[in-house]
Amino acid sequence: QVQAVESGGGLMEAGGSLRLSCVVSGGTFSSNAMAWFRQSPGKERDFVASISWGNRTYYTESVKGRFTISRDNAKNTLYLRMNSLKPDDTAAYYCAVGKGAVLITDPQAVGVWGQGTQVTVSS
Repeated sequence: QVQAVESGGGLMEAGGSLRLSCVVSGGTFSSNAMAWFRQSPGKERDFVASISWGNRTYYTESVKGRFTISRDNAKNTLYLRMNSLKPDDTAAYYCAVGKGAVLITDPQAVGVWGQGTQVTVSS
């Protein structure tokens, strides 16, 4: 059974940086696309960033130039480097393993979800 476990969330002042990690166990994911989504209370889970099996990347407009998604297949780990954090980035961040190899932007394309890690940015 494939599981994804996130870490690295926390409380940060606006303008600060955090790096989220997601370790996938129970299988290999080198041929799958991966992504990060985020969700605030009372809102839908929104796409943040995705990386394909070939390391192509895609970001939602609001994080372009500030966030960087990367993966280390040897360590079965997905990362999200978040710089210049804003209060609007406050949310629970979820790691996602795609059902296929192409970039993910739709939650319907996700095969495995992590449990989430909270990021809170104060103004």
